[in-house]
Amino acid sequence: MPDVPRFLEPLAGFGVTFGTMFKPAHTEQYPEEKVPVAPRYHGRHQLNRYADGLEKCIGCELCAWACPADAIFVEGADNTDVERFSPGERYGRNYQINYLRCIGCGMCVEACPTRALTMTNEYEIADDNRTDLIFTKEDLLAPLLEGMVPAPHDMYPGADHGTYYRGEITGAAPEQGEPYTPGEPGGQGGQGEHAEPGEQGPQRNPRRAADGKAS
Repeated sequence: MPDVPRFLEPLAGFGVTFGTMFKPAHTEQYPEEKVPVAPRYHGRHQLNRYADGLEKCIGCELCAWACPADAIFVEGADNTDVERFSPGERYGRNYQINYLRCIGCGMCVEACPTRALTMTNEYEIADDNRTDLIFTKEDLLAPLLEGMVPAPHDMYPGADHGTYYRGEITGAAPEQGEPYTPGEPGGQGGQGEHAEPGEQGPQRNPRRAADGKAS
């Protein structure tokens, strides 16, 4: 770039401004018209399920440890022969994300060993009070899809946690229980398990009382 005389430096600094002053303005008519976000946009989180309905979260708390803003709280619990929520030894009994602290960096997603936690393209999470910006497991859990069996239930016959991890489970077996049918109570609204780039995740449930939520 050629040297600019000192007395012309202010004009050179405003060159970009002057160059765009007379160009047509481009105004996005939000929220009436919503423009798609970038495919890898870091929006709200989602806790995913396996194809048979078991939860991917194993309650390891690695996401909470990786979070630089201390926005995630996880309380794990042991699966039992009577109640099994995930293929592993443990599952996430209590899961909360405080969106007053979350900076959308995605480090929690990188830390998750089972890809239980992913980020959707949903960005409309603003609210008018602090309490409703603390999302619980019920708010974050992916919706049940047709054919999934609501947890708790046994693992797929003959399968172990490695079978699930390798993605070899493609659906539920009759022995695992009654499959979910869309429209029945118990399936959270949303668009499926993984919320791949360009898709929305589960929509928020009506807010419940704030008792017991992390601050």
